[in-house]
Amino acid sequence: MTEPFGARLRSALDAHGPLCVGIDPHSALLDAWGLTQSADGVREFGLRVVEAAAGRVGTIKPQVSFFERFGSRGFAALEDVLRAGREAGLIVIADAKRGDIGTTMQGYADAWLADGAAMEADAVTLSPYLGAGSLSAVLGEAVSRGKGAFVLAATSNPEGASVQTARGADGRSVAAHIAGETTAIGAIAPLRPVGLVIGATVDRAAFGLSDGMLAEVPLLAPGFGAQGATPDDLLTRFGALARNVLASESRSILAAGPDRIAATIESRAARYREVLGG
Repeated sequence: MTEPFGARLRSALDAHGPLCVGIDPHSALLDAWGLTQSADGVREFGLRVVEAAAGRVGTIKPQVSFFERFGSRGFAALEDVLRAGREAGLIVIADAKRGDIGTTMQGYADAWLADGAAMEADAVTLSPYLGAGSLSAVLGEAVSRGKGAFVLAATSNPEGASVQTARGADGRSVAAHIAGETTAIGAIAPLRPVGLVIGATVDRAAFGLSDGMLAEVPLLAPGFGAQGATPDDLLTRFGALARNVLASESRSILAAGPDRIAATIESRAARYREVLGG
């Protein structure tokens, strides 16, 4: 039986620390790396990042959109990158932000989380804004397959706050409602298999997300690096939850270029571990 996602993630965090390397082959980065604006370019970019990340961090997060823009060949390139990451022993989070209902959501589950699927990942990012309950079936399937998911809760984009901080009749924020409805699925082993996306630059209190409700929940935190949050902010923003956080950095690392990316990942990962005292 596949080891539960929460156990695998806990082991990766303990062994390598919180840094999660985003694989975001922006057009400007492809140019800077001397790669073509094509599916071949994003494949080469992604595979080089996987090679640099393997053994230095525990998790990577390919951003699906930068592959998708090249159509079927882009998806084929993404398949190669996802497979290479998993074969290298990395936990691979597909940053797809999928969200729908019924059989459509089932299709997404089969695409990203089914064993042997062409785009199989260890976890996928999901949007709950058709109602948190719309994700319950796919989250249940993820758990049964030993996979994970990260549900958008408190995002760092300014447009998100008006929705995510809104209060319902019970006084809870939308973000808190999402947290309560999604993260309770599955057993703690020793982290829950369903985590949340919480921006590193947001004030969790304003979103109604307390330490108590997030104690065993893995947190995917974009916003480190180019968006302004530093490794020191890991403790400032997340406090007692810091050891459960995946600090996602992409541009700040990828801008180092193909010749320096491995050393950049290594030094950045070491800095996060230092902050946590490890």
